[in-house]
Amino acid sequence: MIYINRNSAIEQFKNIIDNGFDKTTNYMPDNFHKQQQHALELLKKRVFLEEIVEESISFNKQLNWEEKNKNLKLVNCVEDLINVFRLRSDVYTKIGYQEEYPETIEGLNFDIYDKNSAILYYKNNNKLSGTLRLIFDSNNKLPTEDKFSFDYIRNTYKKIGELSRFAIQNESKGLSLEFKNLFAGVHNIFINNDIDLITTSIKKEHYKLYSKFGGTEIIQEMNNYGNIAHEAYSLTWNPSLASNFFKRAFLK
Repeated sequence: MIYINRNSAIEQFKNIIDNGFDKTTNYMPDNFHKQQQHALELLKKRVFLEEIVEESISFNKQLNWEEKNKNLKLVNCVEDLINVFRLRSDVYTKIGYQEEYPETIEGLNFDIYDKNSAILYYKNNNKLSGTLRLIFDSNNKLPTEDKFSFDYIRNTYKKIGELSRFAIQNESKGLSLEFKNLFAGVHNIFINNDIDLITTSIKKEHYKLYSKFGGTEIIQEMNNYGNIAHEAYSLTWNPSLASNFFKRAFLK
């Protein structure tokens, strides 16, 4: 992938798109307008991807991160971030989550929340095999808030975040290396970046495991999570209250 710097030329392209370039070419045949519109849509998607990539990497480089495991990383380069987007796409295509998590560009799963997320990935035998992100609260709020508001949580906790885009290439029963290390990474980010509380949504059947983490509380029960037809719980989690089980299973 060739990385485009967001310079004045890109900004000019955005202005052209926003102002409707086709208005200046109304003397051209209809087929030309269709081709032009398609090209402009592709350009808009590419510019959006470039914004996400640049701002995501910049955000992650500013985070406090304690390096403990050579296989567990925060994204800090374009190649790794694009591979994370590809892994999300591969996994969500396999399990049928595309409707809930649609792709702007086919084969790459990303959205506006990546701009202010700690994006973690784990490599097994030098191959990226798992990822998740911790979204820091912002003016965009948090993705689950298209279902219900977290404003009442903000009244008590100053700095909150949401876990999402959890994807493991070859998910297995029990605590896989990817699962254990990615959640150890979340604990690392939480402790070192002054977050007060994390929210996340899980399948109801997985709550038995999450309830052992310590510091978890069910805040909402759902018959489905948007377009995902599974009973779900929305939880809050305070990793500073990690249980002995979590410390043994995830932090050693």
